[in-house]
Amino acid sequence: MERFVVISGCSGGGKSMLLAELARRGHSVVDEPGRRIVRQELQRGGMALPWEDGIAFARRAMALALEDRTSAAALKGWVFFDRGLVDAATALQHLTGESVLAALAQSHRYYRTIFLTPPWPEIYVNDPERRHGFEEAEAEYFRLLEAYRLLGYEVSALPKTSVSKRADFIEGALLHSKRIVDDQVD
Repeated sequence: MERFVVISGCSGGGKSMLLAELARRGHSVVDEPGRRIVRQELQRGGMALPWEDGIAFARRAMALALEDRTSAAALKGWVFFDRGLVDAATALQHLTGESVLAALAQSHRYYRTIFLTPPWPEIYVNDPERRHGFEEAEAEYFRLLEAYRLLGYEVSALPKTSVSKRADFIEGALLHSKRIVDDQVD
């Protein structure tokens, strides 16, 4: 959907804080499927964790991302997703070699520009839900960058600046895009 905006990129690159700022500004946001799955699995002693069973984790993330899209259809205005279907499909394809990315991602499009948080070692930290190292996070970033480009999305790397300025950057880009579309309709 043209109003579904994905913020993706490097783990530990500031996505969650940025989404919280966008929510504070009145936008609808959808939390990252992976973080929700990890919290559920840790609470119940499950194994669908990226460090235990990455394939089961990626399959659950894909299913949850599809559910999120369905639920978000009822929301008004821009809807910001902390990661999405392409991220989960990219992970599954990386782990299994299954060609799931193109088919799923083409039938469930997001806004044409994807905003990526670049690798930023100065702010990267591990936590109970993010156990992998920076090098693995950086490799994931480059897989996502390639996947989004191959699927025909414009990729906009977010500046390494304050959360507020990053939110301003995204809102400005979306406002500029809306003006161009409005001008073409007139």
